Amino acid sequence: MSGFTGRAWRGPAVLAALMLAAFTFNTAENLPIGLLELISASLDVPVPAVGLLVTGYGVTVAVASVPLAHAVRAVPRRLVLTGVLASLVVSSLGAALASSYGVLLAARLLTALGQALFWAVMGPVAVGLFPARVRGRVVGALSVAGSLALVLGVPAGTWLGRATNWPVPVALLAALGLASLVTIAALLPTSRPDDEPAAYGTAPDRRRFAVVLTAGALAATGAFAGFTYIVAFLADVSRFSPGAVNVLLVVFGAATLAGVTLTGVLLDRHPRGTLTAAVTVQAVGLLGLYATGGHQVAAVLFLSLMGGALGPVFMTTQNAMLHSAPGRTDLALAANSGAYNAGIAGGAALGGLILAHTDVRAAFLAGGLLTAAACVVLTLPTPTPRAGGPGSGGVG
Repeated sequence: MSGFTGRAWRGPAVLAALMLAAFTFNTAENLPIGLLELISASLDVPVPAVGLLVTGYGVTVAVASVPLAHAVRAVPRRLVLTGVLASLVVSSLGAALASSYGVLLAARLLTALGQALFWAVMGPVAVGLFPARVRGRVVGALSVAGSLALVLGVPAGTWLGRATNWPVPVALLAALGLASLVTIAALLPTSRPDDEPAAYGTAPDRRRFAVVLTAGALAATGAFAGFTYIVAFLADVSRFSPGAVNVLLVVFGAATLAGVTLTGVLLDRHPRGTLTAAVTVQAVGLLGLYATGGHQVAAVLFLSLMGGALGPVFMTTQNAMLHSAPGRTDLALAANSGAYNAGIAGGAALGGLILAHTDVRAAFLAGGLLTAAACVVLTLPTPTPRAGGPGSGGVG
């Protein structure tokens, strides 16, 4: 970006601030999972109502991503990001100070609106700070930061909330958001969105865009049809003790982190291959758990495969949007984020419906079959740019 001329350190500093923001948003999204009982007791509401804080969050992101991105399409990204991070700070403080369920829910929905817009505009800004040949590594860095929320942020926030009270880790999110806000407000140049280096796809392709969007939504639905009920599966099918299940959740998170780290290294050289590989590994993990989950060693193996693919699937579809977006990349990323979050909500609902009629193994079978369908979608032929043509350094 022209505003960084002669000040090469500013690009990495802004990227670090965006990584911190990604970590904070993802922690905010999932933190109530570890604090359900504490929030329930504090606000005197049933646990299922507290669970809606997570479900409602995901639905809000799914519905609001594209409309919000379209509404701010002409606003400089510096102003959009500082506004988004200001909403994160205000909503986190509001949630921490909430004395009623209604106030807490309203604060959570404000955070969700901020996250919906953040994931749409953050990608083009981040990759635009660096040469096109390393865009995959930039996407990888952001995905690692987001994955750390599950490996570090949520467990640490859960521990802190239980050691003190649930508003404490929620308020801490406001401090992290403020650090990101100040850095981006001070260092990111103000420029027209159309002038950003990554404002448009490197190899625009409506058909490839539709293929990736569909495959990502199917994969998300499949993943969360099973993952939402992974604790019940490990306890009821694999017969692990509660203590062992907790350890395996850490293993799952570590596998996710390892998966996005490895994918980030390969993404620039093999953009299509890494997407196909991630979806395939997820299908193998889900179907392997269904078929052999009753054997503990096999369960650990296939759980790790599923974890190693979960982060990379979203990561590689986001990277594909930066290449194949038929128009503005922010709108393509918003569509992808919305479709993925719709898949999360739909997968959780599908898994719950299956559990109401049969056992938890069937949810993993359904999830595996949906992910296999995503693999089939990815095999649909799409044009590949000729060597030396637009986007020849990698297509989505």
